[in-house]
Order: sequence, then C-alpha cells, then structure tokens
Amino acid sequence: MRRERSTPRPDWPQKVEEHGLAFHQEAHPAHLTRPYWDESVHYVFEMDEVLALEEVVEELHRMCLEVVDHVVTTGRYNVLGIPDWVAPLIEESWRRRDPHLYGRFDLCYDGTGPAKLLEYNADTPTALVESSIVQWFWLQEVFPGDDQWNSIHERLVDRWKEIVAGRLVKGPAHFAWTHGDETGEEVMTIAYMQETAQEAGLPGIAIAMEDIGWDTRRERFVDLRDDEIRTVCKLYPWEWIVDEPFGKHIAGTSTRWIEPIWKMVLSNKALLVLLWELFPGHPNLLPTYLNTPSDLTAFVQKPLLGREGASMRIVTGDGGEQRTAGRYGKEGYVFQEFCPLPEFDGEHPVLGAWVVHDESAGLGIRETAGLITDDTSSFVPHRIPL
Repeated sequence: MRRERSTPRPDWPQKVEEHGLAFHQEAHPAHLTRPYWDESVHYVFEMDEVLALEEVVEELHRMCLEVVDHVVTTGRYNVLGIPDWVAPLIEESWRRRDPHLYGRFDLCYDGTGPAKLLEYNADTPTALVESSIVQWFWLQEVFPGDDQWNSIHERLVDRWKEIVAGRLVKGPAHFAWTHGDETGEEVMTIAYMQETAQEAGLPGIAIAMEDIGWDTRRERFVDLRDDEIRTVCKLYPWEWIVDEPFGKHIAGTSTRWIEPIWKMVLSNKALLVLLWELFPGHPNLLPTYLNTPSDLTAFVQKPLLGREGASMRIVTGDGGEQRTAGRYGKEGYVFQEFCPLPEFDGEHPVLGAWVVHDESAGLGIRETAGLITDDTSSFVPHRIPL
C-alpha cells in the first residue's frame, strides 16, 4: 500500500458529476480548499494485499452475523440500547432471514500489520457512488491497464437478482431518502441503488421518507398515490424509524425493509463491544468496552448511534485529548482502544471495505489531516497494478 500523486483530469468536476457525484461540493464544507473528490493523489495496492484484505472483510462479516445470532438467542438488547418493543421485530426478521444487501467496514490499515476494525456501517452506508462508479471510470481513463478492488456494481445487481428470484420482496420497490439531507448525497445514492435494482429486474419508485403515509383502514404504509408500499429500500436509520410515531406500525404490516430491522444490531457501536467479547484477542479487532474505558489508557469514546464523527472524544495516552461537537450519546458510549491512523504525506486514510450480501465487493478510501474521519475528509481513488 502506497500513496502516489497523479495529474487530475482537466474536466474532472464535470465527469464525476456525470457519473453521479453531483453532491461533491454541497456535501463538503465550503471553507476547505481541498475538494471532496481528489484525484491528484491515489493509493496503490498489490493484488496479494487486496486478496488478504478480502479474506479479512468476509471473516469480519461472518463474525458480525454471529453477534446478531447471539443477541437474538440471549436477548441482550440492553447492551445496544434497543427499545423493548423492537426486540421481537428483530427476532422475527432474523429468523425469517429477511434479505440483507450491503455494508461498509471502516478499517485502519497501513500496508504492514493486520487491518483493524474501527466500525461497521451496516444500515445506511454512504460513499457508495464514488466507490462503485466514479473511481472506476477514473481508472479506465487514467490507468486503463490496471485493476481495482471494485465489483460493487456487479455484485449489487446480482444480489437484487437473487432477492427477486427468491421472491423475497414484492415489487415495485420504493426507494426512500429524507428531505433532511440538504446536500443531495442521499438522493443520488438511493437513485443509484434504484438503478441497480432495475437492472436486476425490480422496478422502483422514488419517495421521500416524509411522504410515506399510513392508511388506517387498510393498516398499510402507502405512497403519495395511496398505493401500498410493499418493499422499502431506505437511506434512513432504523433508530430514527422506531423513534417516530409511525414506527409503531411496522409490527402490523407485511412491508419488507432493506436493510432489514435485524441490522439494528450491527449499525450500533456496541457491536464492537460484543465482537470483542465473543472473539477476544482477534487480530482484526480492537479492545472495546461499554460505558467505561476499563484498563485502556488511550481510547476513542464513541456514541452508540453517532454519525459523521460527531460527539467523539479521543485520548491518545500521551496527554493529548480531542473532542468533536455533536448531540449524540444519550444512549451511551463505547470506549475503543486508540488505533492511530497511518500517515501518508501528512494525511490519514481510512479504508472503507464494502461487502454485498456475504461477500467482499470493493474499496473506497477517505483521508483527512486530522485524527477523525468526518465530513471534512476527502475521497481518493485507488488502483492495482497488473
């Protein structure tokens, strides 16, 4: 793994926007001089390195599924701060094997030691368009003879085909975002998801979460035309859904959700606590504890349901401490051993390793000059020399 410089394409803004990254300016703080999409640099991996990382990702995914089964079997929802009335819905969804689609593991990796899991974005992962499409077209134009760890698009289409063939969902499917996102990132991301589903033969209807209605007579969720919503693919966190008034209606409907509600177990930072408990000493995990640093002298304090690096505290162990603003944390915190991100030319990359269904699918890299990867980070592409 190494970081190299390359000359940006003169018309790169137009090209990335044509490929779906229309939000690259709106989603990035205006005061920053570095763009969100930065192709002036990229990372280079050897094929053996990527194959080894793929194995790590798939093993982590299998371990996460074991955690879900453990929680459902033992009823340890209190660790995750999940409301009591939601627990039966998670159990039913897990035992039905409601189909799951994708997720993104955030890894600390420097090219030498074992990759360490920082967190798992299992419910509403973003940076999908740039990982799947935008960096692939960059590769084809700038390094056409090289390869890339990137089969995200093909695997998404294949997974939708499996879901359709198995009659696990009923079409047409509704693809939902929220008006609360003013950058346009969620709209473009869910539109891309709808495109992959339609390529697989599942027709889609775009809808905002705020426009989903409840028909009291039929006891069904409906869209703006009063048509029943039978399947929802959403970019809206489950913890928000169950906290809203209409969330109580989920139990009485046949609506299928993607991602399914059992992923609430995985989209919670307490997952890291349970992983360390079930797989202590695993080389790809960091010691993590619930609501206490235990014996850790250097740690990252993360809210159970935090997003975009908000409401975090880093204690580096040498007297250094850093905090980020935010309003998360009422459900509690995890304390994860501090794993310094590697430094390349003054920047710190985090590997976003994608999984589709149960298989490794690709890589997206975000990097920042600070210790925390948040909305100030930049996305940089990668390649594999052949």
